Amino acid sequence: MNLNSPILFIEINKLEFIFGVGEHDEISGFKLLYNQTTPIEGIVDNKIIELERISEILKNGIYSIEQKLNLNFKNIILVLDNFDKFCINLTGFKKLNGSQLLKENISYIINSLKLNLSEIENKKSIIHIFNSKYSLDNKNIENLPVGLFGDFYTHELSFFLININDHKNLTNIFEKLNFKIERILSKSYIDGVNIINKNKNKSLKNFFNLEIRDNYSKLFYFENDALKYIQSFAFGSEIIINDISKIVSIRKSNLRKLIKKNIFKNNISENELVEKEYFDDTIYRKVKKKLIYEIADARLQEMSEIFLIKNINLKNFIRKDTTLFIKIFDDDIYTSFKDIIEKSFSCEKKFIIEIIKSITIEETFKTASNIVQFGWKKEALPIIQIKKSILARFFDLF
Repeated sequence: MNLNSPILFIEINKLEFIFGVGEHDEISGFKLLYNQTTPIEGIVDNKIIELERISEILKNGIYSIEQKLNLNFKNIILVLDNFDKFCINLTGFKKLNGSQLLKENISYIINSLKLNLSEIENKKSIIHIFNSKYSLDNKNIENLPVGLFGDFYTHELSFFLININDHKNLTNIFEKLNFKIERILSKSYIDGVNIINKNKNKSLKNFFNLEIRDNYSKLFYFENDALKYIQSFAFGSEIIINDISKIVSIRKSNLRKLIKKNIFKNNISENELVEKEYFDDTIYRKVKKKLIYEIADARLQEMSEIFLIKNINLKNFIRKDTTLFIKIFDDDIYTSFKDIIEKSFSCEKKFIIEIIKSITIEETFKTASNIVQFGWKKEALPIIQIKKSILARFFDLF
């Protein structure tokens, strides 16, 4: 990637295709020159079902940008917030018996783990590999301990994969359009790096990030500056609206108007009723606002348990006072039930809650560009279209 040339980005998420062009400059470091979005088509339930339709959308979007900016692109940085992703953590070791740890020892561990994973998961493609943990003689070490003496060295890697057919389909689409995918980056990876960069004064290394949208949610976990786990859920904040509407018999449209105008707290009077205006032409019922609070409280508590405390995949990650960043995309839900959200997701003070805003398109593409150009301290291996050898790129990061 030429640092001084405009860069083309495409993000594919569950709702839309996002096209962007950015460039580096001496003042801001990165500037978004242009962006546009197109509603998602051709992808259903994280699967590509219409190659031709997707190809047409991408072709038209890129052509439109090239015409507007009078530019021609050959390479693309692709950001994925769609498709099924899988995380596998593997650990390799080397008996040193008092000798010095060499680069060759680490190379052998990495190659062995990658080979074993490729044999086991032969229907998946690796998009990221992270150096999760280094340990020499049972002591965790911050940086790669090349040159140190010891008896036993362990090296943990976190692999992130997508289905090989999804990978092939994406590659095939862009090849037919005469574009080269310079890198494929997970949106969760980019978001996590953004969070770390924004919290440098806190020395933030281990944290969870939870995004709750209307009808789906996403959770990821960073440990020692490395993406360690990711999981999606097929429900979101709309489930709260559905439950309240069903129990108190208020139309969802009217319920949303009610929530927009009210803040629900634990000290709501037992006698405070929902006003008649929210029933429109339906029969008025005496519904206590306290009941709405209690339904939301119960549902959010249940959601927090599904996402975190009762999620068996996280049992080795949850530690007391770990930071949990939360983004609620429904502003009305967050504003009205803020107290409940913070109480429920603190999980009896196991987590330190921080409510955040979603990162902007410019922040996303800026971080993506920096990762591709300069690397990330814990990423071991860029996969797509690397010019250097695998080991050369790995050791360049240290």
